[in-house]
Amino acid sequence: MRPLSIGVCRNLFLLACVPLSLLGGVAVAADAFSLSVATDHDDALYNVGDEAAFVVTLEKDGQRLEQGSVSYVVDDFLKSGRAAGLPEGELSLGDSPARVVVKGAKPGFLRCTVTYKPNEGKSITAAVGAGFSVLQIEPSMPVPDDFDAYWDEQKRLLAEIPADATLTAVEHNDESIECFDVQVPCLGGAPVSGYFAKPKQSKSKSLPAILWVHGAGVRSSSLGNAVKGAKANMLSMDINAHGIPNGKPDAFYAEMSGGPLKSYRYDGREDRDTSYFRGMYLRLVRAIDFLTSQPQWNGRDVVVIGHSQGGGQSLVAGGLDSRVTMIAPGVPAICDHTGVVVGRVNGWPKLVPNTEDGKPDAKVLEASRYVDAVNFASRCRAAAIMSVGFIDGVCPPSSCYAAYNALQGEKQMINQPDMGHAAPSHIQKAFFDQVLAHVNQTVTASAK
Repeated sequence: MRPLSIGVCRNLFLLACVPLSLLGGVAVAADAFSLSVATDHDDALYNVGDEAAFVVTLEKDGQRLEQGSVSYVVDDFLKSGRAAGLPEGELSLGDSPARVVVKGAKPGFLRCTVTYKPNEGKSITAAVGAGFSVLQIEPSMPVPDDFDAYWDEQKRLLAEIPADATLTAVEHNDESIECFDVQVPCLGGAPVSGYFAKPKQSKSKSLPAILWVHGAGVRSSSLGNAVKGAKANMLSMDINAHGIPNGKPDAFYAEMSGGPLKSYRYDGREDRDTSYFRGMYLRLVRAIDFLTSQPQWNGRDVVVIGHSQGGGQSLVAGGLDSRVTMIAPGVPAICDHTGVVVGRVNGWPKLVPNTEDGKPDAKVLEASRYVDAVNFASRCRAAAIMSVGFIDGVCPPSSCYAAYNALQGEKQMINQPDMGHAAPSHIQKAFFDQVLAHVNQTVTASAK
């Protein structure tokens, strides 16, 4: 399916202050200066070899300025330096909006950042990205030959641990819903730890299941997410990323974040068996074990939804567990760990360090292939909806598209040319609307 863009989806999203003919970033200063940069294609998508124009406009009090200048730089997301030949400099304002023209040399993304420095006050900056032949972005390295065998063995080991869940009732002000704090034993010591909610008096084999997973950081599971799914008539579970207790004071999570979990993303990265993400991924399978063991589960639908690190986890769940029927990864992290091998910037958490000679650490590079969400995506046949920000420096759009292009099921992408690393409300709504549509379509199909 062709990726969706803001231009294609204007009926879904209401975007204030963005001209329909152009898409781009807009920055507004307190003294009424407004700086914008936009692409000359509505969807900000081009083919390799095409020229893309970044169109720059500066306004004050709503009127376009025709004198002065702005600075600009075009980059390809590499923190270690920009590719040769990418333009930067000063643009003089005039009768027509200023333009920066670039040509995409390979499948990927270019980002244009513009800055205006008024005579008084702070500088303002705006940015937008353009994609070139994005559906041709391939994984940076092939899936390891023993990838499936490795993870089959991990799931076999997990299955040897009884999934004896401990449920503690949690008070909630909606009398139609039951809520619980749930702990389920898992491989590696840390349990699944989450909040689980379900409609009261629901019939046996009547409800779909949804699993909410978290972005980076250290925090409690979200009771709100669990309740949201239950109110939509689903078995709904939100798990924290680390198997830690829920509902503790903020100081507890701050202490964990600054202490034992301070560098969790890098812990054990030298070996696939010690990588922190191994345990995180197995907790996904165990959480799905719990949800599908509920007598109310309809035996068909399992949805996994999350943003950033949670987006990466949803990709992993879709490829690791065949029970998953839909995933909704927003700006997914944990993708394209080996991107540097083909001249791309690695996705978060930049798992593979470089050695003194500037080359990626060979041991970490090899281990990272077993926890790369791109490789799980290549095994995922679930339906998918994904979002990507074209100016995202945390989870670069190339890493997101490497995963998207590997997905094997029906899929759609929400392109956001002027978005960085974010999960705005309109994307969250689009995701949940698609979840509801997926569940209803499955129910309708099974009734025929």
